[in-house]
Amino acid sequence: MNLETKLDRIRDCLKNRKVLVAFSGGADSTLVAKLAQESALKAVAVTVDNGVLPLECMANAQKIAEKIGISHQVLKEDFIEDPSFRSNPSSRCYICKNKMYRKLEEFARDEKFDAVADGTNISDLLEDRPGIMVNYQKNILTPLVKVGMTSEEVKEALEMLDLDYSPSTSCLATRISANSEITPKKINRISYAETLIKNVAGVDVVRVRDDNDLARIEVSDVDKLLDRGILSHISSELNAVGFKRVTLDISGYGDSKSDMVVYKPCKDEKNKIMFETELPYEIDIPDTCQELEKLGEVKCSSQMGIAMMELEGRNVTIFKKGKIVARRVKDKEDAQDLLVEVLPHIRRVI
Repeated sequence: MNLETKLDRIRDCLKNRKVLVAFSGGADSTLVAKLAQESALKAVAVTVDNGVLPLECMANAQKIAEKIGISHQVLKEDFIEDPSFRSNPSSRCYICKNKMYRKLEEFARDEKFDAVADGTNISDLLEDRPGIMVNYQKNILTPLVKVGMTSEEVKEALEMLDLDYSPSTSCLATRISANSEITPKKINRISYAETLIKNVAGVDVVRVRDDNDLARIEVSDVDKLLDRGILSHISSELNAVGFKRVTLDISGYGDSKSDMVVYKPCKDEKNKIMFETELPYEIDIPDTCQELEKLGEVKCSSQMGIAMMELEGRNVTIFKKGKIVARRVKDKEDAQDLLVEVLPHIRRVI
């Protein structure tokens, strides 16, 4: 399916509906908001200010919404006041998104919107994002997933539509190591550090990871920081706000370039084609099997931690530990199409 066809299918998905778009101003939600504004019966972009967003996030979201021409609303709540969020467990993303989408649901109900949509794309399902389970539990509309649109395709579509988007919208709490309490002090020093580095080095995307008072800097363009004077200034400033050590991750920060599937030769059947992918999370086999039954007959063994099914002569095997193997496929593209079909039905362990 080419990009134009995918965009048309998203428009059809949003047509004749009153849609609230969970809006950050990032690439994905910007595309969904634009298509909702074009096609929906009524559309609004709503941003939840959870108290731990980058300083520029709200202003950027407002500017992007204005350019799209969609109504924009902001809902505020300080998530740090919630002990379950503040304790920062490994499931923090799930807790945060559950709180956020509860507010969106309330707003949608009060304002008579019939659907809440977000910008989750098919590439997101390959990442460790426990918050995506909230989409399934609350029946959130995910048009990018529905048409199998990847992160790269989203950016290609935005370029084609001449739409700007914010390159960095993730909340500052994501910079703090799991199980280390989220506090206003940590959030403030991360915010200060990232703003400082953006201004000093002239980079668009900065992450300052806070690992027990150690700052690990990730930037989109490492070369812009490779100056002794700049590094010394950054180190001094970050020491002054409480970081005991400052490090630079020379691998930088950016989108993963890895393929959705990789070729794995069959040792026993050398003439057979096999592709696989490894998900970075454990799969709930019983729940996944129940979902996969919507596609066809599934062979499932919770004891062995495995689910297997055939789709149009192709075989897919899903393992509890996260591996997915595609067999009897024509080629890599066919394997990726199979993965796109199966991924939305996989349920992870939180």
